[in-house]
Amino acid sequence: MPVKIVTDSSADLTAEQIAAHDIRVVPLSIRFGDEEFTDGVDLTSEGFYEKMARSEMLPATAAPSPGAFEQAMREAGRDGDPVVCINISAGLSATMQSAQNAARAIGSDLDVRVIDSRSITATLGLKVLAAAERAESGATVDEVVAHVESLVPRTRIFGALNTLDNLKKNGRIGGAQAMLGSLLSIKPIIDISSGEVEEAAKQRTRGKSMVWLRDRLFQEADVDHVAVCHGVTDDYPEMVDLLSPRYSPEQISVWTIGPVIGSHGGPGVIGLAWHAKA
Repeated sequence: MPVKIVTDSSADLTAEQIAAHDIRVVPLSIRFGDEEFTDGVDLTSEGFYEKMARSEMLPATAAPSPGAFEQAMREAGRDGDPVVCINISAGLSATMQSAQNAARAIGSDLDVRVIDSRSITATLGLKVLAAAERAESGATVDEVVAHVESLVPRTRIFGALNTLDNLKKNGRIGGAQAMLGSLLSIKPIIDISSGEVEEAAKQRTRGKSMVWLRDRLFQEADVDHVAVCHGVTDDYPEMVDLLSPRYSPEQISVWTIGPVIGSHGGPGVIGLAWHAKA
């Protein structure tokens, strides 16, 4: 029986990727005050960043209900196929808990495995795609789970922010708390490789932040799946160009950071992600 894949909308997969691999995506919600939107349903990435620029209120996110996950899991496994559900880091969202509750509610009706990716955006999406490709090649559910779990400790993802206000407001600032008192004219860089927010560096300009990201990647002898992640910014090609001494554009995937992660990263967020070699 082929393995079916479920994830949540923080994976920032494109409609083409979702359709090509028959992936079911459970959306999170985005709130601007009393206004609530469903990620990817009635709020696009472009619309989100435009709204955030106009709004006096910072956006907040809400995890999907266990019922939403249960419906997606049952639909995915309607022919009795096993289901692997890969989600945003439990250290950043209650989404994992909802997925686990859904799996418990399903019980023995289906073989459902829930994995904490300890990831966000591209590094979550890359794991989801890797799982789907393994499933399509005929891998068993145990083999799919083992492959995804092997990627988790190899995750590296760094983000250059224009502000920490969004992270602070949403309570996701984690180990970057110490940066709050010294951010005048500083561009903070955070490390989310562990699945939680940690301080990585401080730079004076956006250009220097991009150079720092490049240099951090170039510390690695070799990596898998380099991804440039951006919050609908015009300057992300500069990040791609900075990588050109080692990686051609064909070797780099570009990911638009959607409303879920954008709510925490804030306007202008740009990042670099990859999986370290095994």
